[in-house]
Amino acid sequence: MEQHPASSSTWTTTARRMWERSRSFAARRARAGAARVRSSVVPAALSAICAVLAYGFAELVLGHENPLFAATASLIALGFNRDPKVRKVIEVAVGCTLGILIGDLMQAALGQGYWQALLVVFTSIMVARFLDSGSVFTLQMSLQAILVVLLPTAEGGPFTRSQDAVVGGFIALVVTLLYPKNLQKDAATGLRELYRTVALTLRDCSEALRSHESRTAWMGLVACRGTQTAVDNLQKDVRNAREVATFSPTQRRSRPQLDSMAHTVEMSDLAVRSLRIAARRVISVIDNAALDDESTEKLADWFDEAADAVGILGRSLGEPAARGRHKSLSVARDALGSAAAQLDPAELGATTLHSEALVMLLRPMMVDLLEATGASHDEAVSYLPRL
Repeated sequence: MEQHPASSSTWTTTARRMWERSRSFAARRARAGAARVRSSVVPAALSAICAVLAYGFAELVLGHENPLFAATASLIALGFNRDPKVRKVIEVAVGCTLGILIGDLMQAALGQGYWQALLVVFTSIMVARFLDSGSVFTLQMSLQAILVVLLPTAEGGPFTRSQDAVVGGFIALVVTLLYPKNLQKDAATGLRELYRTVALTLRDCSEALRSHESRTAWMGLVACRGTQTAVDNLQKDVRNAREVATFSPTQRRSRPQLDSMAHTVEMSDLAVRSLRIAARRVISVIDNAALDDESTEKLADWFDEAADAVGILGRSLGEPAARGRHKSLSVARDALGSAAAQLDPAELGATTLHSEALVMLLRPMMVDLLEATGASHDEAVSYLPRL
């Protein structure tokens, strides 16, 4: 029976499309895998160094035979993070050590067996829940405890594996503290992205005023609301970096810069919160036709000027060198100060209740942004016109 030419052509086209999709999927997977490999080089090297150092120290210095718990404790404590966190390393190391210690103690008192293993796991979970609410901490303690009670007794005595766990956790902590890294990098990148969104929101407000279209301001408001997760991550990044700088002897010079960055993140958070309120007020001003054409143009121009100044601030915070960052922040302060000096409701033609409230809401936002550049509160307030 002969096959219809149209059916053959359709089958060929379908097969070609399936092949193209498969090849595209494989290419995407390969690119994603290559990206993961590139980003994993540093944490993989740290993990390998920690495991071998812990094992070698326990074997060569302490004389323990097959100190596998030293290597596993160091790997678990370090985790597979691009930038290990001091507090996390300590918490996990303590969890591993306590789990092994509980297993050693109960094995020495009760011996080995199935009912002993059952009791050890139950006890370790109860102790973990008493000490910490995290599920990871509980998992580490119970896992280490069950391994201790099920594996043959160590050659060096009942508490040899507890010592190995201490060694592994300690070496993971030392590597975390001595690992050279730019503590300001993540926070600086996050601040640049945050201020890019702030600048776009300000421009959306300007466009909304010019076009008398409140939906544009709504779009800016939605984008601004979405920055809260970024702000929370910024606060975590700075907090983790300050922890490392506090304990690491190689990062002492970073402490003043991190303190300054923590203040910048705090002020940025306040400024973004104020911007959300101001964006909602812009929507109200447009919907209530609270400005005439001339006043609308003035306020739209102000939002554009503020967006330009915020853009300078975002770029300034990303400057790698302290001297260049200080100079750029000075330029950003002047630009923000120039915009703040115009926030007089009468000068901007804000004569109605809605429009005047909008201008008044912009004033604390500009003070927060000026303080984000390093200006004191009194200096930031001095840029505002007297009312």
